[in-house]
Amino acid sequence: MTTLISAVSLQLEANHGLLFQDLSFTLRQGDRIGLVGHNGCGKSTLLRLLAGQLASSGGALHQSRQCRLQLVEQQLPERLAGLSLHAALAESVVNQPEYLWRVDSLLDELGFSPADHATPVAALSGGQHTRLLLGRAVLQEPNVLLLDEPSNHLDLPAMLWLEAFLARWQGAYVLVSHDRRLLDNATSHSWILRDQRIYDFALPCSAALLALEQADVAAGERHAAEQKEIDRLAASSHRLAVWGKVYDNEGMARKAKSMQKRVDKLREAQSFVTEGSPWQLSLRGQASPARQLLALQAMPVRPAPGLPALFEVEALWVRPGERIAVLGANGQGKSSLLRQCWQAISTATEQPGLAWHPGIAIGYYDQSLRQLPDTDTLDTALTRYCGLDEMARRRALIAAGFPYLRHGQTVGLLSGGERARLLFLALSLASYHLLLLDEPTNHLDLQGKAQLAEALRGFAGSFVLVSHDRELIEQCCDQFWVVQDGRITAWQDAESAYRQLLGGAAPVGFAQSVTAVETVEMGTPSLDTEQGLARLYALEALLAADLARKPRQQTLRLQAAWREEMARLERSLGLMASD
Repeated sequence: MTTLISAVSLQLEANHGLLFQDLSFTLRQGDRIGLVGHNGCGKSTLLRLLAGQLASSGGALHQSRQCRLQLVEQQLPERLAGLSLHAALAESVVNQPEYLWRVDSLLDELGFSPADHATPVAALSGGQHTRLLLGRAVLQEPNVLLLDEPSNHLDLPAMLWLEAFLARWQGAYVLVSHDRRLLDNATSHSWILRDQRIYDFALPCSAALLALEQADVAAGERHAAEQKEIDRLAASSHRLAVWGKVYDNEGMARKAKSMQKRVDKLREAQSFVTEGSPWQLSLRGQASPARQLLALQAMPVRPAPGLPALFEVEALWVRPGERIAVLGANGQGKSSLLRQCWQAISTATEQPGLAWHPGIAIGYYDQSLRQLPDTDTLDTALTRYCGLDEMARRRALIAAGFPYLRHGQTVGLLSGGERARLLFLALSLASYHLLLLDEPTNHLDLQGKAQLAEALRGFAGSFVLVSHDRELIEQCCDQFWVVQDGRITAWQDAESAYRQLLGGAAPVGFAQSVTAVETVEMGTPSLDTEQGLARLYALEALLAADLARKPRQQTLRLQAAWREEMARLERSLGLMASD
């Protein structure tokens, strides 16, 4: 298979020191690679290096003559805001008139109707921005796409469209994302950027992370065994050195020096062990004896006071122990629902159609993270949520990854991910009966999302969650409210909720999501043998990774869906007899 890009011992110095070093990897024709890692590890920077926008500090980066590469960044250029959709797409090839004929047909392929062509770019949704960015790149006819978090702020329908687009794409791509389901469905290879180095696995994301976890365990065991031998030799060297000095024995002194050199070599060659995550996300809560926590009956939901209602909640309740996901496209009013409930509860203001139990404590996670005043210090911010003494607050901040020297820093200087971490800590220390969580994954990396899922599964209280992250929704929630076409309906399972979102189409969001969406929107594509085998191997890895989890963390519906698709693929590929 043709090699398009190769890197040898690549490294980059950043303002705060070495960002990564000794990165070596190869990108070949047709590769579908997921690039994952914690916030700030250098994923976007690496894409800019590959695109030629940055120069490395050391090592070598080679592109073949056959490589035609396009970087799809997170944000549209500001200069496009005043243009129409059609003009913004055409602008990317204004100096290449031979490609202009493709603009109209590509807009249709991207799911835009002729009526959308004149829409100003500033009026487009986040999902439409992603489609426009992809279209601008595709017009250049690349064979490699570098996709920098294209799933950011996408609603569920837009996410499913993105999966379908990637399934149809014939070239290679490197996809940076914190959405595990998207990575599992859209990639077959993973680069994990961690510890200033890259870990390369011929597996989709979930299976690759499991393999890395197993490698970490093995490395830890090797390191411990090596350390035991180092300690034994160091003790012997010290003993010989003492004896040589006490008895004036040069032979013993030489043996001690020789043994010490061996100890130094063993230390240099000792197995590397990752430092791991500097913090662990947790959410403490408490169960309530009340029969109902919230009651919503004939409650109009408005984006702001005085504006027309987006929809009306006819009759819904939140009871102790319930874990509710609110689903729907962007702009339907999901966040408005949570914000309106919280504003009424926090100010004890009567809200038509809303009632809450007076004896319960309710917390709120605002996706804008504006609950934490910019002028507060980290320590002061926590005092608004809990009555812990100063020493207890400082211990909590240190455990959350904020060292003592940063406790006097103001909230306004924190990154989005750090603000999210501080707010989660505050909510946990307050120990609420009910949490209203508005897009809590927006600033979390994959590890943070996994920790949030674990925390929500073990949360003693109830929560109402607005999110487009299918992995989180399916793992943590047992009820599903769908906001669509000016009304809200309740469903008991994710599959039915997804059907409702797609207007009664085949369920999506599971292993077959890409195929299902393509059936609805584009017609089912035919898979060649190589693609079919790659999908089969990916499904086998996903199933193995899920089976390796603790029983309570496994998703049985996913396992059944994967097995069913594997059986279909095996029949179509002639690997088993047809029914």
